[in-house]
Amino acid sequence: MLYLSKLYRRARVAPVAALLGLAGCNLIEFSPNDHRVPEEFTSLTEKNLARLQARPLAAGDTLRFIFTGDSQQFYDEAKDLVASVNQQKGISFLIVAGDISDFGLAREMQWVDEHLRRLNVPYVTVIGNHDLVGNGRPTYAHIFGAFNYSFVYGDTKFIMVDTNGREYNFDGTAPDMGWLRPQLANRDGARRQVVISHVPPTNDDFDPALRTPYVRALAEAPNLVFEMNGHNHSSSITQPYNDGVTYVNSDAFSERHYMVVTVWGDKQFRIKRVKF
Repeated sequence: MLYLSKLYRRARVAPVAALLGLAGCNLIEFSPNDHRVPEEFTSLTEKNLARLQARPLAAGDTLRFIFTGDSQQFYDEAKDLVASVNQQKGISFLIVAGDISDFGLAREMQWVDEHLRRLNVPYVTVIGNHDLVGNGRPTYAHIFGAFNYSFVYGDTKFIMVDTNGREYNFDGTAPDMGWLRPQLANRDGARRQVVISHVPPTNDDFDPALRTPYVRALAEAPNLVFEMNGHNHSSSITQPYNDGVTYVNSDAFSERHYMVVTVWGDKQFRIKRVKF
């Protein structure tokens, strides 16, 4: 009522008239944490995966996708990224490695989707630490979907995992190793696999008690092409643990670069960094 009272005093109209007028114009936002959005902006992961499966990749075909992360409030950059990606040939889909939002707000996630839905290809996301702040947990679940999920496309299994340990007070639940290990052990008929998360295990925001189990599980995973992250806002391709596992980090939207990733064979890959 305090917010409405301020509006009333500024407008200098009767309270009932002010309320009716504002309601009629759909100008009242009762809470910035309200995660309600129009139905078209809900269950986006499920909808985009359905679009992807409607464009099947034949077994043995080379896979090409776009990898980026940390869109946050970089809306001008999002517009330009979409324009650039739409000029790429032979791309199957785009991955955003978390931090779609800055403050876990539905409006932020919706604004980013309004840009990304203009892509010529579907896109999928993994949850980032900024997506979990405030009322972000139910908001992300409502707008996008599961925090941990996997899918097979062509010859590749993609495992999307929540690694935002600090947002869970390092309580041993993120990453969920009980969920991840069986996912890595069973490729669901795929030839190779890729793990996507937001916080890399080299970062202090990764649960320190789970770092070694996570790294070991990846090193033991059959035909793991690489593990891919966002969070750092700068691109890199490294093998920090000298165990044969490649870790790929994306640029944030603000850096105006994305990666074109090509995968073939058992675990061969090529990565090209593109400026937009």
